[in-house]
Amino acid sequence: MLGFLGGTGEEGKGLAFRLALSGESVMIGSRDESRAIEAAGEVNSLLGKQLAAGADNFRTAEESDVVFITVPYSAQDKLLRDVCHYLKSKIVIDVIAPMNFVRGVGAQAINIETGSAAEEAQELLPESVVVSAFQNVSAAELLLPDIHMVGDVLVCGDDKEAKQRVMELVCLIDKLKPVDGGMLFNSKYVEQITPLLVNINRLYKTHSGIHITGLE
Repeated sequence: MLGFLGGTGEEGKGLAFRLALSGESVMIGSRDESRAIEAAGEVNSLLGKQLAAGADNFRTAEESDVVFITVPYSAQDKLLRDVCHYLKSKIVIDVIAPMNFVRGVGAQAINIETGSAAEEAQELLPESVVVSAFQNVSAAELLLPDIHMVGDVLVCGDDKEAKQRVMELVCLIDKLKPVDGGMLFNSKYVEQITPLLVNINRLYKTHSGIHITGLE
């Protein structure tokens, strides 16, 4: 079971939809169980079958084998402190790109004391294995069934087996290609690409992504 904590937003629902499309069972979590059930219903409607369930964040964390953190950065600390007991020995995928929006300027990266949202998550979850991924994928496009996802997904983590598992999940989504981004401390650079992409999207009215050349 793949769980999506705070998964009622575009990114949580979008990743749940794309991975369920490949046959994975998914559970969408929320502070408000009714919102989670509603979001799961939206995903099932897109799928045309019942592969997504909705529950509160506690049940989602407890029942899922691999857990995605899909809340805004401002909610990460409290969420992980609340559910850390249920995440022991599990792979936790942090997809957060901390940013804020400044009027007249656009998206700006938030400086994180620990280096990145993913590193902060690892500090909050010392008995879990945190891997970062999917920060640069368009959340809006994930929810569009007629759009084929194309691009590279940088995957950062300190545990090789956990990172390999996440890279396998990336391969389940259309033509997305996983790229080993090295150790977890590299998450900072990956997270900070996202505000740049947001600003590019605003200028060009598109959904841009990244592609790493020279690897083949």
